[in-house]
Amino acid sequence: MRLLCLSNGHGEDQIAIRILTELRQLEPDWAIAALPLVGEGHAFAAAQIARIGPRQVLPSGGFLNQDWRQLLRDLAGGLTGLTFGQWQAVRQWSESGSAVLAVGDIVPLLFAWASDRPFAFVATAKSDYYWRDEQGLLPISNPTMLWSRWQRSYFDPWDRWLMKHPRCRAVFPRDRLTAEGLQQLGVPAIAVGNPMMDGLEAPEAAAWSPLLPTGSRWLLLPGSRPPEAQRNWSQIIDALPVDPDRAFVALAAIAPSLPLAEFTQGLSDRGWQPAASPIPEAIAFQKGAGWCLLGQRNFAPFLQLAEGAIGMAGTATEQCVGLGKPAFTIAGQGPQFTRGFAEAQTRLLGQSVQLLSQPSDFLTAWEAYQADLAMQEAIATNGRLRLGEAGAAARIAEVLRSQLLESA
Repeated sequence: MRLLCLSNGHGEDQIAIRILTELRQLEPDWAIAALPLVGEGHAFAAAQIARIGPRQVLPSGGFLNQDWRQLLRDLAGGLTGLTFGQWQAVRQWSESGSAVLAVGDIVPLLFAWASDRPFAFVATAKSDYYWRDEQGLLPISNPTMLWSRWQRSYFDPWDRWLMKHPRCRAVFPRDRLTAEGLQQLGVPAIAVGNPMMDGLEAPEAAAWSPLLPTGSRWLLLPGSRPPEAQRNWSQIIDALPVDPDRAFVALAAIAPSLPLAEFTQGLSDRGWQPAASPIPEAIAFQKGAGWCLLGQRNFAPFLQLAEGAIGMAGTATEQCVGLGKPAFTIAGQGPQFTRGFAEAQTRLLGQSVQLLSQPSDFLTAWEAYQADLAMQEAIATNGRLRLGEAGAAARIAEVLRSQLLESA
């Protein structure tokens, strides 16, 4: 059996790898390959999954939907030739392939359909929570929401046509609300949870917890794409309390691909002083009673240790919310975390996310959260509802084996 996985983004690559890892455990003899449509797909290589087709890092980093100028830069950077080459690679692979797994949005879905092979789709990008929730319709704030109301789905007609194609054997939406909506429209959608909540266990968090200084613990998420992450970092630092007597521990999860020196410099420029780190694999700074620990390979333990997040990121913010914790966001310059993206994220994640007007509003918002037990309980429940329980990757792998690959 030969399976090709198509994905279009760093987060999508990680989700795909979780699913393929589970699938390998079920069927170790299957030949699995990946075609990352955005970037180089180094994560697949690290997971020992063979890559096929042309790969290239384009200026937008895959965030074309945030700014039309990014599309122009990508076109100038070779997007047309890259897409055509990837299309040819899929067609060539399909001559001897068995089935395709698409992870992401309509781009890998369209490529999967073009393979002429049976396919399944893990829909990571769209959710009905963008226009409705369990209580009913959300107030209209943009034309997209009006369009979704009219068609009764956040997925466009062309999305649904591809998902209802006879060769599409299974669709895995990111949440139960969306799955139920698609089922009513004839799409073979299955609600099994969201794979982004897998792999977040961190045994070291329990050992590190008593070593941390006293005070509230906040996860800092500046994002992963340069130079946007560095710009986001400046705003996030400005959100931290300036009262020298205010005790807190800020746990900064910096992407391994980013130069750490630029983030430590941002702290130094604001009067933070280097200090001995109380935990391993972290760089520490101190200012008054406040601590900031920076790490590049300990996102999961930082996530488990934190009580909430100051986030200007996509997937990482959702993972925080999925664990029942609040996230406080600040609109940035983009190309990803623009005001439009931040507002859409508040609809997607509901009351678990609060978009701040300015960084200095954070402490007031945090204290209001701490003082409201009903809010804390509601946010915990909301996170589990919107992101689901861990183990989705294994459940998807089981369905793939039974419904997709056996029929290939």
